Amino acid sequence: MQPFDYVRATSVADAMRAVEAAGPGTRLLAGGTTLYDLMKLGVETPDHVVDMNGLRVLETIDTSQPGELAFGALARMSDVAADPVIMRDYPALSESLWRAASQQLRNMASVGGNLLQRTRCAYFRNGPPFACNKRASGSGCAAKEGIDRGHALFGGSEACIAVYPGDWAVALVAFDAQLDVEGPRGPRSLPVETLHIPPGATPDVETTLAPGEIIVRIRVPKTALGRASTYHKIRDRESYAFALVSVAAALRMEGDTVAEARLALGGVATRPWRAREAEATLVGRPFTPDTAREAGEAAFAGARPGRMNGFKVELGIRAVADALSIARERN
Repeated sequence: MQPFDYVRATSVADAMRAVEAAGPGTRLLAGGTTLYDLMKLGVETPDHVVDMNGLRVLETIDTSQPGELAFGALARMSDVAADPVIMRDYPALSESLWRAASQQLRNMASVGGNLLQRTRCAYFRNGPPFACNKRASGSGCAAKEGIDRGHALFGGSEACIAVYPGDWAVALVAFDAQLDVEGPRGPRSLPVETLHIPPGATPDVETTLAPGEIIVRIRVPKTALGRASTYHKIRDRESYAFALVSVAAALRMEGDTVAEARLALGGVATRPWRAREAEATLVGRPFTPDTAREAGEAAFAGARPGRMNGFKVELGIRAVADALSIARERN
């Protein structure tokens, strides 16, 4: 780990000034559970670190408003997961956090910082002699001809097939969540679904955040879909592992007929992946094991497996069907 200058921000404005003054070699510190890890590996090499911890205004959890849930960017994952309203009315949001990491990490990690975690691709994290366009633009992608078991079925390019690793963002995308950010050009809002950029020819550019912009809040529209929802995560071991396939699913039923459906996929794409075509196959039809299976097949119809990750297609289809069945039972 290289030496760096450390500044502890006293306000959001103070953090923005520190980032602007220090320039592009600056990183924001929230929980640190990703940043410190990547600094030790030499993936992140900041000249300056601006510590956001202590900004109490960004730690709030507000479930009392009539139209939306609001989470400050520095709210801890464990606190959001354990909130009684979230557990009761939005189990998919709670479960996506409970299943994301160990309790120790959840106690430290922030919900805003969690959105910005970087891929777990071994070629990215291990560095030379492995080529990785995310780590060194233009160097190539070792995963394309390497071990691609955990890599993306959707959203990849010739330059990168690395999977987005998070769970929380997948559940947020299913519920049309919004981000509030502040930056040198003032505040703005954007859908969580548009935060992460497909790799294209520039995998090292990962988000739509402008230089100096800071996530300050996550907002989730309140919906009756929340109660009949789940986050279903399939992994190599039951805990402390990243998803091979994950599904955020929610249903609103009118009798035996599906009135509305939400599906988002994790562990299979270069960013959180909303499966709208699969949602559409369910609406207006009775919910049965067959229609749940059809939705899974629609969700994975465009999959582009590599040499070793083709098993994820059938696994994903079954995971979608299982998640929908869990959501149906919660109606």
